[in-house]
Amino acid sequence: MYKVLPPGVKSSITRSISKVYESYMADIEWDEDRYDLSDFIKEWKDYIETNAAWYEKVPVEVKESPLFHEEVALKMNQTIEKILSEPPTEDQISRIEAKQEAMKTNFDYACRAEAAFVETKLGRLN
Repeated sequence: MYKVLPPGVKSSITRSISKVYESYMADIEWDEDRYDLSDFIKEWKDYIETNAAWYEKVPVEVKESPLFHEEVALKMNQTIEKILSEPPTEDQISRIEAKQEAMKTNFDYACRAEAAFVETKLGRLN
C-alpha cells in the first residue's frame, strides 16, 4: 500500500519521520536510557495529524490498513537507521571539539543529527 503512494507523499512521510525523530531525541537530550518507542510514535502521530500536509492525501482505507502500518513501521526503522548511521561532518567535529575544549565540557555524539544537537546545546551554554 505504501508503495502505490505518489513519490511526493512517500518523501513527505520520510521527512516527517526524520523531523519528529530528531525533535524527540533533542527533547530527551539524545539520552538512550530515556528513549521510549511508544512516546516517539505518539509524537509522530500527533505531528502527522496536525502538521503534515501529506496525511490528508492518503485515503482513509489506506491509513486504516494494517499492511500500510507495517510498511510505515519499516520505513520508520529505515529512516531512523539512516539518521543514526550518518557520521558527523569534519566541520561539526572541529567546531564541537573547539567549543568543548574552550568550555571544558565533554558531550558525546555519534551521528550527524546528535552532533547538531550538541553544537546547539554548546551554543546555549556559551
